[in-house]
Amino acid sequence: MEKTSRVNQTVVSDFLLLGLSDQPKEQPVLFGTFLGMYLITMIGNLLIILAISCDPRLHTPMYFFLANLSLTDACFTSASIPKMLANIHTQSWTISYPACLVQLYFLLMFGGLDNCLLAVMAYDRYVAICQPLHYSTAMSPQLCVLMLGMCWVLTNFPALIHTLLLTRVAFCGHKAIPHFYCDPSALLKLACSDTRINELMIITMGLLFLTIPLTLIILSYVHISCAVFDISSSGGRWKAFSTCGSHLTVVLLFYGSLMGVYLLPPSTHSAERESRAAILYMVIIPMLNPFIYSLRNKDMKKALGKLFDSRKTFFLP
Repeated sequence: MEKTSRVNQTVVSDFLLLGLSDQPKEQPVLFGTFLGMYLITMIGNLLIILAISCDPRLHTPMYFFLANLSLTDACFTSASIPKMLANIHTQSWTISYPACLVQLYFLLMFGGLDNCLLAVMAYDRYVAICQPLHYSTAMSPQLCVLMLGMCWVLTNFPALIHTLLLTRVAFCGHKAIPHFYCDPSALLKLACSDTRINELMIITMGLLFLTIPLTLIILSYVHISCAVFDISSSGGRWKAFSTCGSHLTVVLLFYGSLMGVYLLPPSTHSAERESRAAILYMVIIPMLNPFIYSLRNKDMKKALGKLFDSRKTFFLP
């Protein structure tokens, strides 16, 4: 039996990513739509990073984590969409076994990093509003770098372990994945060997990447709400809440899309529903984040305006 499993494991050299549609007429529309969203995502997040880097006024903890969130969003989207676009363009839906594992690793890592950064940003707002006198020490540059490093370690290590555990799984027979990316749950359904450890790892990563960061975010905003409602003037309340508005919007969109699928009863799960949710949190939200954080933020608007003015000056003779 062990020998058969090893043979079967070596037989699978690639998988089929079925994508979003098998209708030939819809492929050009899907290609144009996702290419446009991908370019907007990359340009928007790159502009956020450049604006924060070039403006000394934005060299604060809040914008430090925002720049890293933009970088993470760009990488998160890049882990799946370029392959999807290449498949549509070539009309070849295959992805090699090693490429599937590499894609899975980066999706898990950058998806988890997104969660961690949102939690750290919530903590930053908590300190700024609830403990303003201690903000400079509680969010010192050294501590910010340390928290960022911890986020990278806490997301990279479990993602790597989960990916390595998948190399021990034997695949045989069907190899079609009903998604546009290598989804871990869909991969395990194709396995013909024991996957209990892998399933336990998925639950563990769900707790680590979703439950714990979301709990920290909720606790932060509970304390923020209590502190804000203690402010006597309505103007002071609005000013305090306005500093959290963009972050709270992103949190609601991100976790709302995840809960809309993964917290529903298993009987309601379908590949189509999961693909739609994946498009929302892997493509649409990273595309919207630069607009959410810049349109309602005067400092970001000024920094972006300054960035564009400097580019015009550079290109003018």
